[in-house]
Amino acid sequence: MQFKDIIGQETLKKELADLMQENRLAHALLFLGKEGSGALSLAMALAQYVVCEKVNNNNAAPAGPSLFGEEPEPVAKPSIYDSCGECAACVKAAQYAHPDIHYSYPVVTKKPGSPPVSTDYITEWREFMKAYPYGNVYDWLQFIGAENKQGNITAHECNEIIRKLNLKSFESVYKVLVMWLPEYLGNEGNKLLKLIEEPPANTLFILVAENESMILQTILSRCQLVKVPMLETRDIEAALISRNKTDALVARQVAQVSEGNYREALQQVQHADEDWQGLLREWLNAVLKNGPVAQTKWVDEINKLGREKQKQFLRYFNHLLEQAVRLRVLEETAGQLMPEREKDFANRLNKIAGIEQQQAIIEELDKAAYYIERNANGKMLFHALTIKLYHIIRDKVVML
Repeated sequence: MQFKDIIGQETLKKELADLMQENRLAHALLFLGKEGSGALSLAMALAQYVVCEKVNNNNAAPAGPSLFGEEPEPVAKPSIYDSCGECAACVKAAQYAHPDIHYSYPVVTKKPGSPPVSTDYITEWREFMKAYPYGNVYDWLQFIGAENKQGNITAHECNEIIRKLNLKSFESVYKVLVMWLPEYLGNEGNKLLKLIEEPPANTLFILVAENESMILQTILSRCQLVKVPMLETRDIEAALISRNKTDALVARQVAQVSEGNYREALQQVQHADEDWQGLLREWLNAVLKNGPVAQTKWVDEINKLGREKQKQFLRYFNHLLEQAVRLRVLEETAGQLMPEREKDFANRLNKIAGIEQQQAIIEELDKAAYYIERNANGKMLFHALTIKLYHIIRDKVVML
């Protein structure tokens, strides 16, 4: 993967290339970016950049004086801001098959009685990265058929990493380890401390994480932090149009809702024909007007949708609440940028709930999405959310 294949993040891509060109790249990097920001893709592009033959030739030491004592003419080297994509190293890296780029990621036991290690799933990993470069851990575990099993990076995996990185490099000057989601390392991750602190020569660690608080502090303190921001709305819109062949109007609306998350934008496009607003209207009417029977019926309906669609629905509700706040604060300016149907619904939300109530609802929706990702029972979760919603807004009732 090349830097040019990554959506947005232009400043960060240039900074990483500059660090490599100037030989100032730390030997252990932690890319910290939320889902859909492209942190993993950036790590893959940097790994390819590091082993690229053109980049390494450009960084080679200048020639010394000749046998006759003549000093060579100084030659200004052009800065190279991306891997060439053509040399043998780049071709292998693009196929995720370079012998000096190693990968570690959460896995489950594949063979009964044998400890799970990443290499058991290397074929699936290559296919996954080509198909879902902006995927999350849920996508990955579903891709390898883990069902409801919890993925982990185990002590056996740590031992395998130590073994691999202590070998001599096969083809490149550098050896690179890309570890996706070090949050899945337990205390056994301390096995890697000595290796990270005193690595073999020309060894680069690239850790890619989403939640800093879940990483072992001993590992965190040994890495240089690289914060990967969420994507700009315009970058997501352009990517949806050029890469996904999405209609321009749909791309614009989805980019605004996705909140900088390209994976979420793709999910929204796939479910663009879903009537989330109608489903939300039914829910709020059941909560505020129609009573327990209607609420139970609605919960049964949404429980049939599955986790991904449930998350989509909660995110859509969150988006409408944010639009409602914008309408309340910015009034005409915000209203001009919204589709009429969405604007009308946001105005109705402002009638049934004040800003404090809307903030409380957003917090509950975020919690619900978090629990859905962790296999919470759908019926129980939405029943509880319905009751909480009622108690938050029961004093302001407007039929939608």
